[in-house]
Amino acid sequence: MVKLTPSDIQQQQFKIKFRGLDIREVDVYLEKVADAFESLIIENQKIREKIDRLNLESQGYKKREEIFKRAILNSQKVLEQMKQNAQKSAELIVAEAEVNSEKILNRAHNRLAQLHEDIAELKRQRMQIEVQIRSILESHSKLLDIEKEDAKTSDDSDEKVKLFNRT
Repeated sequence: MVKLTPSDIQQQQFKIKFRGLDIREVDVYLEKVADAFESLIIENQKIREKIDRLNLESQGYKKREEIFKRAILNSQKVLEQMKQNAQKSAELIVAEAEVNSEKILNRAHNRLAQLHEDIAELKRQRMQIEVQIRSILESHSKLLDIEKEDAKTSDDSDEKVKLFNRT
């Protein structure tokens, strides 16, 4: 393949023949072709640089992938050991929890008995308070009745005074 540069295109000379091409048109066209060719060369160079950069990145990613694969394998081994240790710990915790639950259950039964005693005491106290409140209500009711009679007597006296003042 022949390597062609923009400069080669611009400097290309054609032989002039009778009834040949318009030289100015050919020069303008060659100038356009050379510019387009130069743009393609620059773009091609940029693409090659990008490909090189991407190849380097790809190699870096492949190395990281290998590192990650090894790390995952190691992690799986560690996880398996942790799982076994967790199983043993869980069995110990369950045994300890069973002992503690027995203790808690015994305390709960004792607390329940105490609560039943407290409830019985509160019922007795409630009955005493009800009796006291009834007594207070009855005495206040009697006081209201007395006050009502006094007010009626006072009203009757006021009526008599009003009648006396009119005469």
